[in-house]
Amino acid sequence: MIQLEKIEIALNSIRPFLQRDGGDVELVSVEDNVVRVKMVGACETCSMQASTLKAGIEESIMNAIPEVKSVIAV
Repeated sequence: MIQLEKIEIALNSIRPFLQRDGGDVELVSVEDNVVRVKMVGACETCSMQASTLKAGIEESIMNAIPEVKSVIAV
């Protein structure tokens, strides 16, 4: 089972970059090794949201927790 603490630690590593631009990310749930996050603030409407999700958030989480299959925004 994936520990939520590890996911939060991974999210905290990327958070300063999101917050610098007025955004943030919240952990919503983890089901079947799929992490669901919510992009908030400026990230909700940013045209780079998909890129930030894949290249930043997903990479950070999957590097820290290899058993994660994917990260999706809800």
